[in-house]
Amino acid sequence: MIQERPVPLVEGGGTPEPLARVLRQVGEVILGKESVVRLALVALLAEGHILLEDVPGVGKTLLARALARTIGCGFRRIQFTPDLLPADVTGAAIFNQKTREFEFYPGPIFSEIVLADEINRASPRTQSALLEAMEEQSVTVDGVTYSLPKPFLVMATQNPIEYEGTYPLPEAQLDRFLMRLHLGYPERSQEMNILAQFRRQEAERQLSAVLSVEELRQWQATASRVYVDDIMEGYIVDVVRATRRHPDVELGASPRASLGLMRAAQAHAVTEGRDYVVPDDVQAVAKAVLAHRITLRPEARYRDKESGGVVAEVLGQVEVPRSRGRVGQL
Repeated sequence: MIQERPVPLVEGGGTPEPLARVLRQVGEVILGKESVVRLALVALLAEGHILLEDVPGVGKTLLARALARTIGCGFRRIQFTPDLLPADVTGAAIFNQKTREFEFYPGPIFSEIVLADEINRASPRTQSALLEAMEEQSVTVDGVTYSLPKPFLVMATQNPIEYEGTYPLPEAQLDRFLMRLHLGYPERSQEMNILAQFRRQEAERQLSAVLSVEELRQWQATASRVYVDDIMEGYIVDVVRATRRHPDVELGASPRASLGLMRAAQAHAVTEGRDYVVPDDVQAVAKAVLAHRITLRPEARYRDKESGGVVAEVLGQVEVPRSRGRVGQL
């Protein structure tokens, strides 16, 4: 079937200037993590959600806040604790004695960018309320459904080294996140720059909106229309299916992972100024999209094998399709 192709985003390639401004400004605050910042923008363009799994103090909250300020959209932070209730996230209907009616008071989930801090510290019931809102893009209270704003991005954080008193997300819930990202520790020079920024107290304060919410919606629509050739669709499926056959994998990635990988590849192509997907797009996002969706065998974990390494091995095993030309086909 012949697909209608949009016009090229950037003549000759390269990041479109509106998106480049976002990357530059957030990169001035999140130092030395250009690839993570780009992947966060890719997830936003793909209308997916992000799981930030890292040790405390490396800038997870700052990344979410900087992204919100740069785009000029709302930002809310929810600190997940064991006593947090679903209504504390979604909102609740409260009786108004003056009007003698119940009125809905929206919770912090009603924001364009929501940081769910330490999501694994809340009970499974509260986690489910958040994950249902992420999936349905709406909240239902007392039989009434309320739509969440668009764009809508949840960035949830987990501490991978401290599990006492936590409720780890099961595989089925991890699958709801488009990407899992790691910031990691900065290099020495980058950490010195962080100290200098803190001393001047100017980096985050100087952040300004360089992209409007309406412009972001347009870029999201552009990403959804990026052309994916049948051969590229086959490459995406082959990569995902290869995770199911890997000898170190107990549970491979699901068909939802194939959809997520395609959406992320389309969005990545946009950040590169292209209106069609190439193998480089798939490879650039594969680890972030697939690593948290596969379960390793116990013997592999004993050998300190990591799911990200398995994805890298899979990418090396699956044959990469050749380009057959630019217009309408690969």
